[in-house]
Amino acid sequence: MAEVTGAAPHALACEEIIAALSVDRTHGLTAREIEERRARYGANQLRAQKPQSLSSLIAHQFRSIIIWLLAAAALLSFAFGDLAEGIAILVVILFNGAIGFFTELRAVRSMEALLRIAEVQTLVRRGGRVQRIDARDLVPGDIVILDAGDVITADLRLLQASNLQSDESILTGESLPVAKGISALPVQTDLHARSNMVFKGTAITQGAAEAVVTATGMQTEIGRISALTEAAQAEVSPLERRLDRLGHRLVWLTLGLAVLMVVVGVIRGHALIDMIRTGTALAVAAVPEGLPIVATLCLARGMWRMAAQNAVITRLSSVETLGATTLILTDKTGTLTENEMAVVRYLFADGDRALDHGKFAPGDGRLNLALRIGALCNNATLAAAAAETSGEPMEVALLHAARGAGMNLRSLEETCPQVAEHAFDPGHNMMASVHAEGDCFFYAIKGAPEAVLEQCTHEFHPDGPVPLDATARRAWADRQSAAAREGLRLLALATKQTRSPDEDPYEGLALVSLVCFLDPLRADVPDAIRSSLEAGVRVAMITGDHADTAATIARQAGLAEGGLHVIEGKELRDFDPETVDPDLRARILSADVFARVAPETKLSLVRLFQKAGHVVAMTGDGVNDAPALKKSDIGIAMGQRGTQVAREAADVVLKDDAFGTLIMAMRQGRVIFDNIRKFVVYLMSCNVSEVLVVGIAVGAGLPAPLLPLQILFLNLVTDVFPAFALGLGKGDEGIMSRPPRDPAEPIAGRPEWSRIGFLSGAITAATLTGFLLALFWLDLQEEQAVSVAFLTLALAQLWNVFNVRSTGGGLWVNEVTGNPYVWGALVLCSGLIGAALWLPGLSDLLRLPDPGPAGLALAGALSLAPLVIGQVALILRLWQRQMPKPSASPIIPFKESDVGPD
Repeated sequence: MAEVTGAAPHALACEEIIAALSVDRTHGLTAREIEERRARYGANQLRAQKPQSLSSLIAHQFRSIIIWLLAAAALLSFAFGDLAEGIAILVVILFNGAIGFFTELRAVRSMEALLRIAEVQTLVRRGGRVQRIDARDLVPGDIVILDAGDVITADLRLLQASNLQSDESILTGESLPVAKGISALPVQTDLHARSNMVFKGTAITQGAAEAVVTATGMQTEIGRISALTEAAQAEVSPLERRLDRLGHRLVWLTLGLAVLMVVVGVIRGHALIDMIRTGTALAVAAVPEGLPIVATLCLARGMWRMAAQNAVITRLSSVETLGATTLILTDKTGTLTENEMAVVRYLFADGDRALDHGKFAPGDGRLNLALRIGALCNNATLAAAAAETSGEPMEVALLHAARGAGMNLRSLEETCPQVAEHAFDPGHNMMASVHAEGDCFFYAIKGAPEAVLEQCTHEFHPDGPVPLDATARRAWADRQSAAAREGLRLLALATKQTRSPDEDPYEGLALVSLVCFLDPLRADVPDAIRSSLEAGVRVAMITGDHADTAATIARQAGLAEGGLHVIEGKELRDFDPETVDPDLRARILSADVFARVAPETKLSLVRLFQKAGHVVAMTGDGVNDAPALKKSDIGIAMGQRGTQVAREAADVVLKDDAFGTLIMAMRQGRVIFDNIRKFVVYLMSCNVSEVLVVGIAVGAGLPAPLLPLQILFLNLVTDVFPAFALGLGKGDEGIMSRPPRDPAEPIAGRPEWSRIGFLSGAITAATLTGFLLALFWLDLQEEQAVSVAFLTLALAQLWNVFNVRSTGGGLWVNEVTGNPYVWGALVLCSGLIGAALWLPGLSDLLRLPDPGPAGLALAGALSLAPLVIGQVALILRLWQRQMPKPSASPIIPFKESDVGPD
């Protein structure tokens, strides 16, 4: 703004701002001036966020190092003339990419539907006449005419204002409309206190005004926040980081095994070209081709589940990130609260009347009088549909209170018709309406408590009005301060009765009551906060609202079980996460509420918590939340009340705006990670067994028990379907009672690799035993012995799905045996394995002749050995854990980990 005017517009008097912008207030800009300014400042619109192109969505599916390794294996296959194997690997890559592409494209289309907005027009004075123009055509210096209900389309300095209030919640987080005036303010005045300005994206709730445009487009306050959002770099999701680390480990493991096999084979006298082919086969065996497919399908199903429960996910990996969350930074207005005012208490001379089961029960004469004054001195209207209700939020709340107490508003208007109105006067801070009542006139007055108290000479007691003395005035002032400290907003209600409708409405008043208002907490929030805390996830509030108001809502929501720690934005002004004072850093990390916080500060807070090791979820609905939403590990915007800028910056959009939906999504994220860990253990134990089978056999000078195309078939058949079935598990009922996992914890850590090594060793031993017995005991031909090894390995891998259950699960009834998808996968895979042996064409392609009844029996019996060994190990581990004081620890081949819940 200073660039346009040469100084801060809010610090200039009306005449000075007009002079600085070189505009005739009564005439407006000329056509020539408009063209010059449009050429200089551009259109009045924000820089549009580039929609995600189809090419970028496609490219995102092929960034995994596992995909690159598969591509390298395909190229080697083609180079050696193994076309079937190379084509099969390419099919895997393309299939995985197609699943991810169409799933994320669906999310993008859902977001586009949420971001539709209408064109806005603005009333301006140009060339001496008033006209309505497209808001994009506004330029600095335009004279704008405002009325109640108008959306502000540029930053404006007020020149004239009558009873003007503006809703600035999307910009500042202030939940109540802000009263506006025209007086110049100090240069250092904070944004929320600039009462002589109205800002792009906000709305006029009441009154009328004339103003001059001081900034347009990206120069506006919203434009500045939009630029912050663009500058904030989106975080790579924890799942993407974990899969990338796992992929790098697999690359080095694969390359090491391949090189070792080539060297050993050449030393043992095998031809170099044959050993390179064998090394390629080992690479194919080591890489879990099914991992990208299953991970993508698992995330996609989680995404669809969340969408069915009102959580739209914009990026697949964000599904799991929710489950890794350790801290939720939540906005207050519209997220924890309803973003609307409600009457919660009436203060009378001798006591208070609070809500009773959500309503005020009629009967008390003074309460009825207070309800009546609030309903009569009122310009709001109630409608059957909430969207059609209009008026200033406090006035709407007064009407709801009266109607909730059983008062017939239409009958009241008919029996007490209005004969005069005195509009809200900023000088008096009051408004009044005069109503005919029999032979007298009833004056209904409401306004700021201090202003009304000053004009009152009496106060109402149960027996009627009594003089208001100094002691009573101090008591009212103390009660007003106490209510304000609770975060309540107050209005005073007063009345008088006269014979004339023309008297001064603000003289000789009798105080009836102080009305307390609060933006009410959403009904689902306390339970959702409790669930979050039980899950070990901290919740802290970040708001632009007053500290007292924020603290009251925080207590009601249950954010802090002990003392509430509140930090105001003025303490955080200009703080840098990199150089913050250690004492302030410690206070920030333990705070429950951050009040009066600017958008830049929200961004800095997110960075500080991330530096402290937190996985941060940020919720919000306003423009002021957008930079922090984008920077956080998981940005969550409101779909109903949320602004376009906030929804574009977020990873998740809650269509119902319910905080409880976030907890549901968080649970789903945890379930997905547990399932991913289960199928990683399953996949890797199967793949490592394939590597060991081929490597040990070739190293011992035996014929290769498996061919590359057979390995690829196993990886795509026996791996993918059971692994995907594990990924569809519903999860443990107590999953939200566990603390969040360590953000640095890998998918496969030491416990998982220990388990992988043990299970793969058991499968390898069974497979090689079957191969050797087929060759030297059953005297089968080499190709038939390969069929025995193939069948033993395939069936052992299928039964291995039962070995990844949790230790605490029963032998027969557990989370794996209770998963119907697992049984479906076993039936399907058994059929596919049978087809590989007996379906003409396929058996020839895979070079798998029928091994005969003896070979089939041998393979079937040996395939059960790894299952029995795995179950015995789980039983021993459970027995060890249940022993109170074991005298000696049995040697258990692996220890229980997060593969499954206890």
